Amino acid sequence: MAAIGACAGFGSICGSSLATAATMSQVALPELRRHGYSGQLATGTLAAGGTLGILIPPSFVLVIYAILTEQNIAKLFVVAFIPGLLAALGYMIAISIYVRLFPETAGSRERAPYSERFRSLIEVWPVVVIFLAVVGGIYSGWFTPTEGAAVGAAGTGLLALINGGLTWKTLVSCLLSTASATAMIFFIVFGASIYNGFLALSQVPVELANWVVELGLNPWAVLVLILLVYLVLGCVMDSLSMILLTIPIFFPIVSALDYGLGAEEFALWFGIIVLIVVEVGLITPPVGMNLFVINSMAKETPLSATFRGVVPFILSDLIRTAILVMFPSITLVLLRMLY
Repeated sequence: MAAIGACAGFGSICGSSLATAATMSQVALPELRRHGYSGQLATGTLAAGGTLGILIPPSFVLVIYAILTEQNIAKLFVVAFIPGLLAALGYMIAISIYVRLFPETAGSRERAPYSERFRSLIEVWPVVVIFLAVVGGIYSGWFTPTEGAAVGAAGTGLLALINGGLTWKTLVSCLLSTASATAMIFFIVFGASIYNGFLALSQVPVELANWVVELGLNPWAVLVLILLVYLVLGCVMDSLSMILLTIPIFFPIVSALDYGLGAEEFALWFGIIVLIVVEVGLITPPVGMNLFVINSMAKETPLSATFRGVVPFILSDLIRTAILVMFPSITLVLLRMLY
């Protein structure tokens, strides 16, 4: 459960599912194994926890979706907050049920005294302060998500400098890795913009939307079919590629149908539902990408065990998706309170 919470926290400042899974595996996997957790439960937990990286705001995948659909980024972050918390809570409930059914998979250790617990919490207060400053500043309107990223980068840089972790060598390494990641993302976005230009000139999305409307299909049936497509694509593609390639086609189709929501509320709700299904695809066997990232770092655990370990979390995701699809107001309640 602590690993899930850590994945949620790291995901909120990372925004990448694969990066969250890879980083938290290096940190949490040795501890889980040292305390006697089975490889099946440990790898399944971290693979599922990694998916929180693309949902817990601020998430760069949400930013890309907002740009593609011309939505307010701050409002999209607000809408993602409750589903993100429900995801982490659902995973913790899944763990609680699983270890009661299969107690041999869980580790054990002596209860730590409260003095040690509070001392551990005090040691991480700078990270909590930076997180609250970035997220709180975005939600309160003090600065935009882009400016919030700058605040977070400056805060973590200052913290690293004070702790002695920021040297010329590590600074150069950070700059090079940032440049590499930025170049990769911009090449993907550049390719997607050309693709979107082709779709606009060919009128494919408009024609598809008109064709679906003329078929007279139930809007909810169309939505379920689209979510199933995302579930399959999530097994073989990363989240950013899926969003960039499919949203320009699928969004006009569903926007032309009636789901009983206003245009803006529907666009925000649909984006969150899509991201949830995309994250499920990342942990769905046999080719969920997070599963291979985690398993590559736990070579002593068979891939089949990781597949079994992630099943409770997939069930949790499917239940959560069904609830949020049936009751859009759960996703939109915070938006309606603030705006």
